[in-house]
Amino acid sequence: MDVFKNQTRDKKLKERWDRLISILNERFSDGETIDVEGVLYLVGLQELGQLHQKMKKDDNINLIHVGICTVLEPYGYYRFDFYDEEGWPHFELLEALPNLKPGEQSILIKEALVGYFLKRELIQ
Repeated sequence: MDVFKNQTRDKKLKERWDRLISILNERFSDGETIDVEGVLYLVGLQELGQLHQKMKKDDNINLIHVGICTVLEPYGYYRFDFYDEEGWPHFELLEALPNLKPGEQSILIKEALVGYFLKRELIQ
C-alpha cells in the first residue's frame, strides 16, 4: 500500500511539475525549456521584488540561493531572517540539508517548488 501512495504522489508531482514548467515557459522562455535552476532563479527574483533591475552575474547566483532558501523554508531547513539595505532577503540555516542522492535532491526541490507555486495559486 505504501508503494502505491508513493507512486500516486510521484505521479501527481510530475503532473504538477510539467504544468508549472509549461506555464513558466509560456511566460518567461524564449524557446528554451526552463530547468530547475531557472525556476529557482524566478522564485529568487520574485522574492527580491526588484523585477526590472539589471542583475550582475553574482546576483544571479544569489537569486538562485534566495529561491532555494525560500522554497525549503516550509520544510524547516531555513528561516527568513531580515532584508539588507539593498532589499535582499537573508535566511538563517536551521537544519543541515540531508545527504541525498542526486535524484532525491531533484525530487525534494521540485516538490518544494511545486508547493511554492501551489501556495501562490499559479498551479492547482
